[in-house]
Amino acid sequence: MLDANLKTQLQAYLEKITQPIEIVASLDDGDKSRELAELLKEIAGLSERITLIERRDDDERKPSFTINRPGENIGIRFAAIPLGHEFTSLVLALLQVGGHPIKLDADVIEQIKNLDGDFSFETYVSLSCQNCPEVVQALNVMSLLNPRIRQVTIDGALFEDEVEKRQVMAVPTVYLNGEVFGQGRMSVEEFLAKLDSNAGQRDAEKLNAREPYDVLIVGGGPAGAAAAIYAARKGIRTGVVAERFGGQVLDTLAIENFISVKETEGPKFATALEEHVKAYDVDIMNVQRAEALVPGAKLIEVKLANGGVLKGRSVILATGARWREVNVPGERQYRNQGVAYCPHCDGPLFKGKRVSVIGGGNSGVEAAIDLAGLVEHVTLLEFAPELRADAVLQRKLNSLPNVTVITQAQTTEITGDGKKVNGLKYKDRQSGEERHIELEGVFVQIGLVPNTEWLKGTLALSKHGEIEVDAKGRTSVPGVFAAGDVTTVPYKQIIIAAGDGAKAALSAFDHLIRSSVEAEEPETVAVSA
Repeated sequence: MLDANLKTQLQAYLEKITQPIEIVASLDDGDKSRELAELLKEIAGLSERITLIERRDDDERKPSFTINRPGENIGIRFAAIPLGHEFTSLVLALLQVGGHPIKLDADVIEQIKNLDGDFSFETYVSLSCQNCPEVVQALNVMSLLNPRIRQVTIDGALFEDEVEKRQVMAVPTVYLNGEVFGQGRMSVEEFLAKLDSNAGQRDAEKLNAREPYDVLIVGGGPAGAAAAIYAARKGIRTGVVAERFGGQVLDTLAIENFISVKETEGPKFATALEEHVKAYDVDIMNVQRAEALVPGAKLIEVKLANGGVLKGRSVILATGARWREVNVPGERQYRNQGVAYCPHCDGPLFKGKRVSVIGGGNSGVEAAIDLAGLVEHVTLLEFAPELRADAVLQRKLNSLPNVTVITQAQTTEITGDGKKVNGLKYKDRQSGEERHIELEGVFVQIGLVPNTEWLKGTLALSKHGEIEVDAKGRTSVPGVFAAGDVTTVPYKQIIIAAGDGAKAALSAFDHLIRSSVEAEEPETVAVSA
């Protein structure tokens, strides 16, 4: 199953294993069990420290396997043939169970070990989902560190009956002790914030004790990361507070237009951003949501959702944007129950079904093209008289036999049976006629909305809610700068956001120098003749 090149790379990784590992496979006589057995035999053959044990007499999902140490009971199981995006999760699990150091801060490791309770997680994934591995890897590490935590990764395409029974229509979907715990990308810190009821208060106390920063950056996407690097290189005290480091890049599949990087994926790019920032003396405060900005003559405060308050002599706002909603009845009711925003992640769950895509820009047309290879039929709805996507994408779209394009279509409602989506209503803007399409999934791709609700009334915003900035990234509040997709700067692109972040940091540094000089200037005394 593994080609020669991949085997060579994997063998080099497995040489880092220092402790013996047992892979215990639960198999039956099906084709998928034979496929999994073949993969596991190849892996076991690459290291003398790995032993493969096959079982057919247990009650576990089949096919599935655990990764364990002899005599221990580590709660890591894959009910999957973990290739695709989850191959990295498999390799990391092998290394970590095999004694390779876990890359988490000591206080985070201690917090995981001290969690009180029995936690049995089931995580439904698709192998094409770029957001799923972070969830899988986070829970695997937690299972390794705390014997009361169990985690099984379930490939939804492999266990379709479970997906149908539980009506899983978005990945990753995480169950805890049989109940839905969460959906979407989550880091170790985010899991801990939900599981540890006292975490917020402890974090707030730690944050309140921090000294003021010369530059405090709010947001950890490309703009925030670039700002942090440029500020830190000036030798000034720099802090980054972010709801999730990486921002919207984490939800981006392919990146092919960041100059000098021919091709990469969003999560890999986000990891590279974080590693670059951590190479400097930057204080990163992740999984922290800003709720208010309080301007001041000398110090500017940023109040956080957990009650903590951070202070800076200057502040750079780089909170980015999020997917725009259609804002019609049924959209929020059926979110993750047929309404989705990531075709790459959730598309495989709609295999053989009828879906629609709302939006005729590049994102919408790309989504329709990708989905057409999985689903029975795609209906693309565009509000305007013509699609707005690039010509090359439109040509590809029009060549697909299972895609219907409807322009001048105003979506008015997403319908459902109370549990999941069963259709979509739209108005023909030419005739005024109301129409209904029967389908099982709706993918919304209509652009972005800036994350500025928490700033209303504090500084100047455009009619679209973007932070108004000048050529130097300055906002209407002295000492406060902004960068990236959250601003009025046109063209929301990663490379532009990164450049904006660098510019904002240089402007903040210039502001600090000028403020320092002005503060030191002696008062002028009038002398009479």
